[in-house]
Parts: sequence; C-alpha cells; structure tokens
Amino acid sequence: MQIIFKRTAAALGLGLSLLAQAQPVSQPPVRIALIESLSGAFGNTGEAVFRNLVWATERVNARGGVKLADGRHNLVIERYDNKGQNEESLAALRSAIDDGVTVIAQGNSSAVAAALIDAINKHNEREPGKRVLFLNYSAVDPILTNEKCSYWHFRFDAHADMRMAALMDVFKEDKAVKKVYLIGQDYSFGQAVLREGRKQMAAQRPDVQIVGDELHPIGRVKDFIPYAVKIKSSGAQAVLTGNWGNDLTLLIKAAREVGYDGKFYTFYGNALGVPAALGDAGVGKVIAVADWFPNTPGAASEAFYQSFRQRFPRPQDDYVHMRMQLMVETLAQSLEKAGSSEAAAVAAQMEKAAVNFSGFKGSMRASDHQFQQPLAVAMMDRQGAPGTRFDVEGSGYGFRVIKAISAQRAEQPTSCTMIRP
Repeated sequence: MQIIFKRTAAALGLGLSLLAQAQPVSQPPVRIALIESLSGAFGNTGEAVFRNLVWATERVNARGGVKLADGRHNLVIERYDNKGQNEESLAALRSAIDDGVTVIAQGNSSAVAAALIDAINKHNEREPGKRVLFLNYSAVDPILTNEKCSYWHFRFDAHADMRMAALMDVFKEDKAVKKVYLIGQDYSFGQAVLREGRKQMAAQRPDVQIVGDELHPIGRVKDFIPYAVKIKSSGAQAVLTGNWGNDLTLLIKAAREVGYDGKFYTFYGNALGVPAALGDAGVGKVIAVADWFPNTPGAASEAFYQSFRQRFPRPQDDYVHMRMQLMVETLAQSLEKAGSSEAAAVAAQMEKAAVNFSGFKGSMRASDHQFQQPLAVAMMDRQGAPGTRFDVEGSGYGFRVIKAISAQRAEQPTSCTMIRP
C-alpha cells in the first residue's frame, strides 16, 4: 500500500505495513485527497478518519487494487490539513487539483463541505478535463443533498434529519423525560440539528417542555461549566445535542463535574473520549445514533471489528465506522465499472451503486446522492453487561444496541433538483 503525505502531514508512528497484493499493480495509483482537520482542536477527529480510510484502501490494494481499462491501480490517501477552516479547505482543494488528484474526501464540518461543493461545481464546469469527485463521509447538514445537492457530491453518512428521526424512535418512548435542553455548535449542522429536534419533538412528544435552546461557538469554548450549570439549573431530564469532537467531550465532562445526572441524546456520544469522560455516570444515560456499533449483533460484525482492532491495537485508535468502509468499497466498485478514473464516468456508476461488505448493505440514491443504509441507536453500558462485549477506547464502557432501523425506515424524501452534466 502507498500513502502519500502532503504539505502538513505529520509522522504518525502508525507503523503502516505493506500488504501482500493478490495481483500485480501495473499503473499509477488512484489518488484520494483527504481534506480534514489534522491539527488543532479537532485534529483527533481527522486522524481517526485517516485510519479508517487507510484500512479500507489497504483492503482494496491487498486484493490487487482496482482494475481499469489500462490495468490495475492501487488506491492511495493523500493528506491535506485544513485546520478546520473554510479558506484552508479551499486552498487544500486547489492544491489537490493542481497535484492531479481526482477524488476528494471530507466530512468533519458541514460548513466546509458546503464550501467544497460550491468550489468543485465551479471548477468542474470551468475545467471539464480535470473534474473531481467529492466523497462525504460525515458532513450531515441535510441541505447538502437537498437544496445544495450536486452531481459531483456523494454523501455516505445519514444526514441530520435521518439521525434525528432514529433518535426520536427511542426518545418518544422515554416517558420519564418531561423537560429537555437543546444545545449545539453554532454553524450550519448544529443549527440544523436543533431545528429538526424542535420539529420532531413537537410532532412526537408535544408533552415535553424545551427548557433550554442555545448554540455556542464551534471549537472555541474551553470551559463548558457555565453551560453545564444552566443545563442542571433548568431541571432538564435530558440533553439533546449534535456536538462532536472536543466540543462534545468537554460538554459532557462539565456536566459530570457540576453533578448533572440527566440523559444525553447524542449523534456522536459513542467515541473520542466521551465514555471515558463520563465513566459510571454515563451508564444507561448516554444514547447515540450511528450506522453501526462494535456491539452490533452478528458474527460478521464481530469479525469486522476485531479485524480493525488487530490492525490498530492501541486503545486511543479505537474509532471505526462501517460507512467509511462502504464508501471506499463503493468507490472501488464504481471505478471498475467505469473502467476509468474520470470523474463523470465514475459518478455515473456511483449514483447507482449497491454494496455489501461484511454483511452490511447500502445503496446510493441517484436522485440526491444520499447513501441509504440501516441505522442503530445504542446506550452506554459497562463492558461485559448483556449486549456490551466490546468497550470503547479501552474505557471499560461500550454501547449496546437498543434499536435497529432498516434502510427503508431511515430513508427520507429529498428536495434535490439534480443537474447532470
């Protein structure tokens, strides 16, 4: 496997090994530019994505890469650090295009994703001979596959409204909760989460009182104690938040410090330090929604997770997502069916792709390029409790699945008007 480090790449000490290839690779690699926060407040989230994509490309390359019309090609990940900023992301995009990259991958920030979609649309129209694709694994503002949908953009995570609907399937049965506090990051995604939270609560739990509803600056709050005090003082029995990264970890740490003992309904409460930050205080109280959890029942799921842990055995590297694996498998399939890495040819195949990996299935919806897949809701518990064989990041706490949602149930309508080249 080949990994190329661009500009801001740091030595990770991951000890990435070359894997034996099933068939000889005769042609230059298909290059994927990862544009992410690889330093700063959200650097850990970017590095976690990098490990997922590296593992996925290793698997493809181990079976001989992708077969195109001119021979076999490996997949390679090239790193571009956007420092979590729109302007840095646009500069990274320009650099990647100048470097000849044809596939862009990004996800940790819907604001960044929106800026990239606009820039890629303009670039592809202006320079049809150098068009690129955008693969989005976690920027989940619904607008990205609705009003801002693009032929060149493909989202592999469930968008915020889909995730919220899955959470509400559990929340609506939680009759002990009469008061809820809404809090989120002040940018497009955080605003979308709170907006949809208000809408779905009004429809499904009109008896619940919203006792707090606020946004905070993204990535800039170092002390969440004042927010935690307000949450506790409000009398809320539950908090609903789309926070991710350090903004979620610090919020939950602060809640524990002030003695708040309510529940947290989260989009991302199952990783990156959150379980360790809460400890026993989170057992039975932190709920998360995802496309997959390590404790998802089934031999295929268990084998998938254990394979990742063998590849990345350090507890701090324990962050794996099925959707990122499905994304790379979809790309590999689409490249081979297109017989080319040319963006329009690959997009034509990707928008009708269906994949089945480790027993998990997903398909791309052509009308808006929103990937359709099952979702699950899980609750934090002690490792070893029923349904909680695996913990998270060596914390001694894991997440047991309490609700499985089929792809058909998770699907939602779109307002996208797709413009095709």
